[in-house]
Amino acid sequence: MDKKYNKNPLACVSESLIHGRGLFARCDIAAELVIGTYAGKKTSDNGMHVLWIWDENNEKWIGVDGDNEMRFLNHSTQPNAEFDDTDLYALRDITAGEEITFDYQWEEEDTDEDGVDQA
Repeated sequence: MDKKYNKNPLACVSESLIHGRGLFARCDIAAELVIGTYAGKKTSDNGMHVLWIWDENNEKWIGVDGDNEMRFLNHSTQPNAEFDDTDLYALRDITAGEEITFDYQWEEEDTDEDGVDQA
């Protein structure tokens, strides 16, 4: 794996059974611990690795085009992590080797019958 994606002491990128590559716990991670920060350039264009954050102050969505290991997070309807702004927190204890996932929170009308994003 590219060294660019191997800097987080708590998580690493590896092959995923969910989709392609994913983010995995290097060690046991306690609930509520910050796992890492989604880093990248701000964007107004959607893309495969864009995290959308609601900016309360300006009342608009801001995209962050991920350029670190967080870009490999996969979706789960039963996630073990969630974002607060660009910081990713463990929702529960995560065991070493377990894939770290979050809920993309797609609206049902934004996906087709196979769950593919249509937005």
